[in-house]
Amino acid sequence: MTDFKNLQQVDPLKRMVERQTEKEEFSPMDPPDAYSPPGGKEIPYEEMHPFLQRLMDDHKKCVAELDAFEEVLSKIHKEGVKPDFNKPVSQFFEFLDNAVVTHNLKEEKILFPLLQERLLEGGQHSKGPEATTAIDVLEDDHIKIMQLSAVTFNFFGLAGRLPDIASRAITLDAALEQGKALVEMLKLHIFREDHVTFVQAQEMLITEELDEMYVQLEKFKR
Repeated sequence: MTDFKNLQQVDPLKRMVERQTEKEEFSPMDPPDAYSPPGGKEIPYEEMHPFLQRLMDDHKKCVAELDAFEEVLSKIHKEGVKPDFNKPVSQFFEFLDNAVVTHNLKEEKILFPLLQERLLEGGQHSKGPEATTAIDVLEDDHIKIMQLSAVTFNFFGLAGRLPDIASRAITLDAALEQGKALVEMLKLHIFREDHVTFVQAQEMLITEELDEMYVQLEKFKR
């Protein structure tokens, strides 16, 4: 499990920002710890705009799926592959292909463009040749998460088809390691959005802008 309490010591995003700025300030992606965001900012769920609450609700469902998948990975590691494990593994990847992809599109198409503008206007970006904000990092996360998901899924599929026992075991180990990495990446990504990015959106966007974003969610209803 990700140690969020020690995240500020090990998070590579923090080290990147520290190298790129001479100002003594927190990165928009660098909360001191899970319960004390930069500047002491912590907005309760109940006080967030309904649009942001909807995104956070998506996250809660995702964390529940991640916990279930992590439990299956642990069982496979201890007990080996069993027919009973096929269904929960398949369901998890179906969830990624549908719910997570749709959620990412909500952020990328509705929230991120305007919030990116506000972060750049407010100087909350890297000081390198190209201004990089938290939004750039999150969008890159979205790509990496789906790439890692595809790799993990393919490893599981290959492990079930290999006739050689030794090769099958090696491939299964790779699938489990990639699966654990996927869980950690997604949980860290959700943490960053819930505790930092959505708080920024609540503070930097006016109510009318968030209201319009809420209306746009209708496009994603099935």
